[in-house]
Amino acid sequence: MLVLFYILAIQQLLQGLYSVVQGLGWLRFVRRRLATHAGFYSPRVAVICPCKGADPGLESNLMALTHFDYPNYELVFVVAKSTDSSVKIIERVKSLSQRNIHLVIAGPPEDSGEKVSNLRKAVEGLTEAYDVFVFTDSDIAPSRGWLTKLVTPLGNPRVGATTTYRWLIPVRRNGKSGLASAVGSVWNASVATMLGEHSRNFCWGGGTAIRRQVFQEIGGLAYWQGAVSDDLTLTNALNHDGRLIEFVPECLAPTPYATTWGELLEFTNRQIILTRVYSSTMWTIAAVTNATYVLTALVAFIVILKQMLAGEVWGETLMLAFAIPLFAAIKGALRTVAIADLLPEWKPQMRQWAWTWTVLAPVIPFLFFVNFCASLATNQIRWRGIRYRLISINQTQVISR
Repeated sequence: MLVLFYILAIQQLLQGLYSVVQGLGWLRFVRRRLATHAGFYSPRVAVICPCKGADPGLESNLMALTHFDYPNYELVFVVAKSTDSSVKIIERVKSLSQRNIHLVIAGPPEDSGEKVSNLRKAVEGLTEAYDVFVFTDSDIAPSRGWLTKLVTPLGNPRVGATTTYRWLIPVRRNGKSGLASAVGSVWNASVATMLGEHSRNFCWGGGTAIRRQVFQEIGGLAYWQGAVSDDLTLTNALNHDGRLIEFVPECLAPTPYATTWGELLEFTNRQIILTRVYSSTMWTIAAVTNATYVLTALVAFIVILKQMLAGEVWGETLMLAFAIPLFAAIKGALRTVAIADLLPEWKPQMRQWAWTWTVLAPVIPFLFFVNFCASLATNQIRWRGIRYRLISINQTQVISR
């Protein structure tokens, strides 16, 4: 058992050191991007935002989409049915804004996820007057410069699409501690920093821009047929065609986040189940990485306990085991520094939670391990009140609405 521990520990220490190097690289990448001019490419853009339900803050989020400093864009809100409670809010936003706003009623999904069905209907209804499609979500409130920064890199013909991600900022719900929200934020942060200056990026549905011509050439609508995941499916289409996905960290979307433990588990399980179906390679790499971390912790606990019970010296083993989560905490701290640079206006809200992205980082692999086990046990998810069975990347069964 001791030999196994040393083998696992050395592997984890090397992996942890590499992870810290990656964290430093991500920090340098962020600061370099912040010092770079956005560019001058400004085609006509259709910003497409699927909506469902009157979530808290929906009106302010939708109003934020009308205030971009980008000169030439129109908004397309899309819902599954005309009786959706978000429609009244969309109509109010439309009346308060001078921006051209369109409302699309997509109808209920039949063989795909509701969000994918909504996006398909919205895109099918757009004329060729739009040069770029931007897909976003109704639960974020982007800054005024968000659209410009997301679209302008598409002026480089080598870039197939641009994308960003959300940064969850914990919020206490009903006076509770907010620990579940903090854990969810750190879980999300580890996913956000997987994106970077490399060719392994994936699209995020809350913030992706793609030229209309590219979308048509990669068969975007065909890929969405029968799918539940809009962003991972679009990622597959871009990868299959050899198109580059550029990550734009300066467009990171700060999002207040309040959740319960049950909601957190449902959300994280759903994301990993989707990843297993739509990106098996990414799922496998992440599963092995997190499983070996958890296995190392378990073996370390057993070895140290045996040494203590046998009256042997166990301090050196403990120090070696402690070094492993220390690397995770260091990378968490580097993430926090980078985010402070990216979101300076959110520093007051983030200050009270700054410790979480460092202190909780070493325990997040255990949550991931639970998620990966859940993804092996089922191919069913519940998303926005609808339960789906994910049969394959292009075959979905709607179980219940």
